[in-house]
Amino acid sequence: MIYAGDVEPVAAYEAVKDDPDAVLVDVRTRPELAYVGYPDLSGVGKQIVPIEWQVFPTGQQNPDFVRELEARGIAREQPVYFICRSGQRSMYAAALATAAGWETAYNVAHGFEGPVGPEGHRGAVSGWKVDGLPWRQS
Repeated sequence: MIYAGDVEPVAAYEAVKDDPDAVLVDVRTRPELAYVGYPDLSGVGKQIVPIEWQVFPTGQQNPDFVRELEARGIAREQPVYFICRSGQRSMYAAALATAAGWETAYNVAHGFEGPVGPEGHRGAVSGWKVDGLPWRQS
């Protein structure tokens, strides 16, 4: 593994809640955040840090991803938890952050909505929403 590891959504939420330095970076596109929803950390006095892994609408990888992490003031010593829809983009984000010098970059396994379930829909099998963690929708 080329990053600190995969953590279940509940463990990621607890870590962000309990560690004042821990940050949750949501790497989904702005439309995904607006229409699908996003983790709500307001109950623990924090907010997600949205940084697109793939730039909307082209879908190309964000060439400024590391610079945006730096610009948001996320220190390389801080624990960073990356989340996306299913845990794939966030895995790549955690790997890139680790390669760029972040010491503890984690992937939130299953992401916000998890994989497609037997009914052909996301959000029914695993992930942040299925685990009953706080979230909001615009």
